[in-house]
Amino acid sequence: MSALSTAMRHLVRSAAALVLLASVIGCSETDRLSAIEASGELVIVTRNSPTTYYQNKRGPAGFEYDLAAKVAAALKVDLRVVQAHSLAELFAALERNEADLAAAGLTLTAARGDRFAHTDAYATLMPQVIYKAGKKRPRRLQDLTNMRVVSLAGSSHSDALAALRAGGYPELTWREVEGADSMALLELLDDDEADAALLDSNEFRAQQSLYPRLKVGFDLGDEQQVVWYLAGGKGSEPLARAINAEFQRLGDSGELALLEDQHFGHSDSMNRIGSHTFTLNMRRTLPEYEGMIRQVAAEYQLDWQLLAAIAYQESHWDPSAQSPTGVEGMMMLTLPTARELGVADRTDPLQSLRGGARYLKTIKRRLPDDIYEPDRTYFALAAYNIGRGHLEDARVLTERGGDDPHLWQDVMNYLPLLQKSPHYLDTRYGYARGQEAVTYVQNIRHYNNILNWQELPSQQVSAPIIVKEQLPEQLRGLRLLGL
Repeated sequence: MSALSTAMRHLVRSAAALVLLASVIGCSETDRLSAIEASGELVIVTRNSPTTYYQNKRGPAGFEYDLAAKVAAALKVDLRVVQAHSLAELFAALERNEADLAAAGLTLTAARGDRFAHTDAYATLMPQVIYKAGKKRPRRLQDLTNMRVVSLAGSSHSDALAALRAGGYPELTWREVEGADSMALLELLDDDEADAALLDSNEFRAQQSLYPRLKVGFDLGDEQQVVWYLAGGKGSEPLARAINAEFQRLGDSGELALLEDQHFGHSDSMNRIGSHTFTLNMRRTLPEYEGMIRQVAAEYQLDWQLLAAIAYQESHWDPSAQSPTGVEGMMMLTLPTARELGVADRTDPLQSLRGGARYLKTIKRRLPDDIYEPDRTYFALAAYNIGRGHLEDARVLTERGGDDPHLWQDVMNYLPLLQKSPHYLDTRYGYARGQEAVTYVQNIRHYNNILNWQELPSQQVSAPIIVKEQLPEQLRGLRLLGL
């Protein structure tokens, strides 16, 4: 073969490659869904917070992340996450086409809608004014004019405050906090560095357990829709239709409600006093036993936060705890159970933790194979409290009632019926304190989430250092709890 022939062959191949590349680029400009399918990857930009996206020991987590994972699965592509350090950075990433969409618990506003295409709403929330108990409660807009108000820079709340100031409240002032995690605002309130903060109801509901002294002053405005914003202009329309179809399917099948319950359902079970007591114990008592709890959790392949949450629910981390019914120790084991598990001294915290961990793992292993996580853990916790027989009775009642005996969200509604004679007389194991078991599981879920979330600050990727010419010789860094 001549050198000329070889050169011509390489030229043809290069031209073909350029044509293919051009077609992919053109596809991404005119039809983002086709580009995603061609690349095999859906890229989302999001913010790091307990309600959206964070990393735990099992990897990526958070409501928005899990919802995006379901959409990616429906599109049969992989999911990749881009983390932004501010709301401005998040929307800039969309404008630069660095992500296909923003999935970050963002409300629909006219200004945002003019800049970006968006999906149908998949949730609603209420903007709220938050304050610290013991301080003056803001009850109306006029009260905010005499208070130190904070909101996230670039948020819909800052836009709303600007509109209110222009529309009849010229005295209204506020401080905008850089970043994209509302936890920073709650920190300012809790540290008495602000008097009021604007948050969305879902974010405050999820994080209030970390700040039990903070309360809702009043709702600000009307309920708002939560959407995903898309890059690509008109080229995003096929992607929007595909996402909307998946949102519809998830809503109709009940999967969306289950996802919401998994991430937020525990929040309703704990009162403010209970959360405050837990956070105090978490700071004062837990450090003494945390190393031991981590050790046992590693031995039995459990998350240490879950084991710690169970131990707190059982004994408030008190190795010498006792009850009138004869249960004793950190994990409040009965004497027969302790003997079965080989626990010689129930008041020895290490023995008690090992016994409780072994007992939980045994229960979990004996549950039916068609119960999957996270419900499998919830059922095991309920059985730890009430016994496998009573749990099975509640599952039978659930199935009789036309609901799913494999889902904790359904079974928890039937467990209290075990306290009512028309129902428990028709079960194999009879009367049981079913409501107590529900409270037990929901409390543990709540404590487990607090323990996970309180580690978030140490897991965050630092925001880039901002250097401005106006700063003489100093560099300013922003320590962000999340995005």
